[in-house]
Amino acid sequence: MPPPGVCLNIMEARHIQDGYGSLTNPYREFGQDFQQLTDYCLSQRVKFLDETFPPERSSIGEGVLSPSDLARVEWLRPAKIAPTPSFVVRGVSRFDFGQGTVGNCWFLASIGALTFQKNIFKQVVPLEQTFDQNYCGLFHFRFWRFGKWVDVVIDDKLPTINGRLIFVRSQNQNEFWPALLEKAYAKVCGSYTDMTAGTPSEAMMDFTGGVHIYIRLSEPPQNLWELMCRAGKSGVLMCCGTDQGETSSNTLSPNGLVLGHAYTVTGVMQLVSRGKPVNLVRLWNPWRTGEWIGDWSDRSPLWQTVSPQDREKCHSVDDDGEFWMTLEDFCKLYSDLDICGMDPSFLDETSGPWKSSVYEGRWVPGTTAGGCMNHKETFWTNPQFRVQISGEYSEKADDKNTLVSLMQKPDKRKRHLVKNLHVGFSIFEVTQQYKAQVGKFPASFFSTHRPVAQTKIFMNAREVMEFIRLKPGEYLIVPSTFKPNESASFLLTIHSKIETHGFENSRDYDNQMFEKTKRVKNSEEDEKKDIFFRQHSNKYEEVDPEQLQKILNDQILKGDLKSGGFSIDACRSMVALMDSSITGRLNSKEFVRLWNKVVAFKVTKSLIRKLKSHNCCCFSP
Repeated sequence: MPPPGVCLNIMEARHIQDGYGSLTNPYREFGQDFQQLTDYCLSQRVKFLDETFPPERSSIGEGVLSPSDLARVEWLRPAKIAPTPSFVVRGVSRFDFGQGTVGNCWFLASIGALTFQKNIFKQVVPLEQTFDQNYCGLFHFRFWRFGKWVDVVIDDKLPTINGRLIFVRSQNQNEFWPALLEKAYAKVCGSYTDMTAGTPSEAMMDFTGGVHIYIRLSEPPQNLWELMCRAGKSGVLMCCGTDQGETSSNTLSPNGLVLGHAYTVTGVMQLVSRGKPVNLVRLWNPWRTGEWIGDWSDRSPLWQTVSPQDREKCHSVDDDGEFWMTLEDFCKLYSDLDICGMDPSFLDETSGPWKSSVYEGRWVPGTTAGGCMNHKETFWTNPQFRVQISGEYSEKADDKNTLVSLMQKPDKRKRHLVKNLHVGFSIFEVTQQYKAQVGKFPASFFSTHRPVAQTKIFMNAREVMEFIRLKPGEYLIVPSTFKPNESASFLLTIHSKIETHGFENSRDYDNQMFEKTKRVKNSEEDEKKDIFFRQHSNKYEEVDPEQLQKILNDQILKGDLKSGGFSIDACRSMVALMDSSITGRLNSKEFVRLWNKVVAFKVTKSLIRKLKSHNCCCFSP
């Protein structure tokens, strides 16, 4: 029998193979079809009201507003907020908006980066939407979410106090794409409150679905400047963050920078000052105010040391949150840099194509959650991915050719309930002795082989990655949690300059099963079941055996079983069977899987009754 999650992974792989979840054919969040909803609203001459993210207190969440302010919130459509609302006014720019009440500078810094890349922007924000022709209070946006693109529908009712927007605000009161984009992302996260605190890389990946590299600026790579210059020319998104230090987040330091805050990298430029080259980085604060006051800031006298042409091209004295500083000051004052692009072309100087492959898996306590290499007896039980790397190879020791990324997939919809585990991975070369190995490599392999590459530290981040150099050969990649018996799903992505072929190395199946699987589940039906589950689950979007019994007997079976339905003991057994996250309850995915099994059970029982009624001999006593 395949390990838990294998069949679901095969189904998901087949779904992707058939085009579901792509940019041109995205999944529909909550099963909502933008075009169908538009046609309905226009035919009925009504404005759309989104029942899955209603204009109510629950969509704002608890904690971001005081109880007194929460009581004053009024949800208004743009026509009640501005005299002549427009989706976009004179193009899009990072200067269009500023941060509101919610602490989501990480998200707005990512939007600032997004405004530079018009092609990526149009993927996320369909620009054909207007408040004029065919307007019915309905808008949609697209995000990449853990391996698939999702189309998210919202109504245009926005939370206000005294007629003013509470959250992101546009510089032009008539422009509403920033507020509507923020609302769509709040829906994906669960509420506006769920957007509080985060890292820009999270949103940048959700805008691109591409390649992300994280750089710790306290230990920058030697080619950092070259990498940033390539990135600037390659159409990528770049953001960075300052250390929080010993103060609370968002504290303004004497040098003008905000501590514990996200910024957008908006440019890199090498200028000649006093006969010497100077590498400068341009940064933008999503607050739209508050700027660096050191060397090369807006009012720095150093701007008088460059040519008039360079000064005219780069220098401005505006209180708009944007400023320049040297690369050295950047590395000293900022803690990290995130670069995210649609493809890996920015990673090296050569123009050759990169290849990408994606694998899904899950750590299940007791079976596939063996923990890190400190746990020698169980490490081998982790998911194993066998990869063959072939093709041309550079002999230069500093030529990195492979980027491996491990991303955790949440079991909870509400972002604030998601608890990222400390995760990492190790890569082993498959020696000649083990070339014929079938199925999982045993504990003896790991006791005699050291990793050729691995994550430096296990991090409780949504994604960890390593940019490494691998020579042609066969490798085993083992992703793991730091501690054994921790439960989570994950995506393993390999970007390589040389050809890669791989498959999950589980005991009872191989990569051929991906080709043999022909049928897939109906994604729209599962989305409807998911919506039904959210309506009947508790506030943590889970159900215990007692709730499951009520849902199955009262809502799904509706008296179909002559025995009176499922007993509480049966429901406890079903929870134990389907509860891969080991919580004693079922989440949405686990419930939908169970529902599909129950439906199949009902069909089987019905068929048996029909055969009996026709005196079929095989059912004779």
